[in-house]
Order: sequence, then C-alpha cells, then structure tokens
Amino acid sequence: MHHSPSTRTAPAATPRQTGPMDLRIFTEPQQGATYEDQLRLARTAEDCGYSAFFRSDHFLAMGRDGRPGPTDSWVTLGALARETSTIRLGTLVTSVTFRHPGLLAVSVAQVDQMSGGRVELGLGAGWFAEEHAAYGIPFPDAPRRFDQLEDALGVVTGMWRTPAGQRFEYRGRTLSVTDSPALPKPVQDPYPPIIIGGGGRRRTPQLAARFADEFNMAFPTVEDTVRQYARVDEACREVGRDPGAILRSVALVACVGRDEAEVRRRADAIGRDVEELRDNGLAGTPAEVVERIGHWREQTGAERLYLQMLDLSDLAHTELVAAEVVPQL
Repeated sequence: MHHSPSTRTAPAATPRQTGPMDLRIFTEPQQGATYEDQLRLARTAEDCGYSAFFRSDHFLAMGRDGRPGPTDSWVTLGALARETSTIRLGTLVTSVTFRHPGLLAVSVAQVDQMSGGRVELGLGAGWFAEEHAAYGIPFPDAPRRFDQLEDALGVVTGMWRTPAGQRFEYRGRTLSVTDSPALPKPVQDPYPPIIIGGGGRRRTPQLAARFADEFNMAFPTVEDTVRQYARVDEACREVGRDPGAILRSVALVACVGRDEAEVRRRADAIGRDVEELRDNGLAGTPAEVVERIGHWREQTGAERLYLQMLDLSDLAHTELVAAEVVPQL
C-alpha cells in the first residue's frame, strides 16, 4: 500500500528565505576518522551553535587507504546522541542497499529516542559499487536500487506512522511486510525528517515529492541545482503537494581561512586546489565565503548549507566559520 506524503512541514503561506541561512557540519569519516575524531567535531559544532552534525554513510575510502577504517553511521550517531544534547544528527545519505528497511526503521527510531528527538534520515539509492564489493553487499542495477529506495521509504515512514497498537502491512516491488507491530516509534511526531537528494531527473524528484521533508544537492553547480529544484517543484505539483513544503539544501566543501596562506594550508591538508574550491565550493576568506553563500542563496533559493569538513582534526576551521561567517549571514 502506498502512503500520501507527510504534510508536517511549513504551511503553504510561509515564504521562503525569511530567516538566516542554516549552516550544518558534514563529514566523511570513511576517509580515515575514528569515533573519537567524530565526537570531538560534533561537540565543537554543538558548542559553536551549528544546527546539525551530519556524516556520510560509506564503508570504503575514496582516493586513500582510509585507515583506521570505516565506522558504521548509525552506531556512531547512536553514541553521539548520548554525548551531545542540542545538535541535530543525521546521514547524508544512507544507501538503501546497506540495511533492510524494517531494521533501518528500528535503528533510526532508537537513535531518535536516544537523542531526545534530534535525528534526521537521509536515504538514497547508493552509487559506490566498489564499497559493496569490498564488504560483500549486493549491488543491483540502478532501476532495481530505485525500486528498493521507493519500498524503503514506504516501509520506514509507514512503520513510523502506524499508530501504536495497530499493525502495518506493505506490498512493494522488492519486499513485503506482514503483520508488523511497527515498533519502536521515534520521538519526533510523526517521525524524523526525511532527506532525499541527487540529480536523477525522473524518479528522484518523484520520490522527493512523495516522501521528502528536505531535498539536497551535493557538490553541484548552481545551474544544476536550479534545474533539479525545478524538477522537484514540478513533481510536487503533479501529486498535489505544495513545493514550499520541502526545504532546499546544498552540500559544499568548505575551505575558509583568515588569509590566503591559511586558505592554502587548509586546501593542501585535504589535497585540493584552492582555485578549484573557489569555483566549486566555499573557499576563501570569511568575507569571500559570505559573498559566495549569498550568491548560492540568491540564485537557487537554498535555505540550508552543509559544510563538508574533510579534515576532521581541524576543529579551528569549524570555529572560524562560526565566528566569522555565520554572524554575517
């Protein structure tokens, strides 16, 4: 059975872009970070007043050996839930191939309880074939993974929305759920925000229109973002949903320094070229980055930015952005 999308987000009358741009910290721990590294950065982000600490959900490093090795995203977030108190926590994004949807619903609901209702679930179709091979995870073709994603979204939201004491049933293309007590329930009502993202032209916007509270573009161009947001708007109209009910976000790599030397030092530390980052990310002095964020907001209407912090040991970077960039937004 299919469910209509949740309507728990902003009412139609709410205009976009009324408040300041929301900034979140986003990390890629599979590149070589311990749990302690993540805890230090999450606590720093919380102390600095960022709205959320998010992490990727990957099991294989890209372009390096990744030692000491990957950490499981939902195990990590469950621990962070108990060691933080105000910051929101989530994945950008969990691959549908990694966890059976019914069990994912249990894990995320549990972490939502452990955090007192601070969890958000980013869920996608997956793309990184090599990590599946490296850990023995089946990796079907893209159409099949999108079928899995549609079913997972239906199962997870359906289980969470089923009233306590009632049973949940689901018949999908790739799985069925029979006579489920649909427990445990998350703290957030009716359930944690669902984030969907990516550049797929057809099924991605359609799934976003049905299930997403937030739509994210990761490391895109302004032009691609504008085009994809428009596809999401159109998909919403096709199912009778207010496009304004879906928050729009972008993830961009951050490389901010008080002067050019510090910017270059931070770019070198993550193996990136400063000029490339200036073109494609948020690189430069605080003043330059404030201007760049303004450009993104003006051109795309994005309301939230995930700052990809690739050097998890550089806590001063997160502190600098909080001190010098955020107040100017």
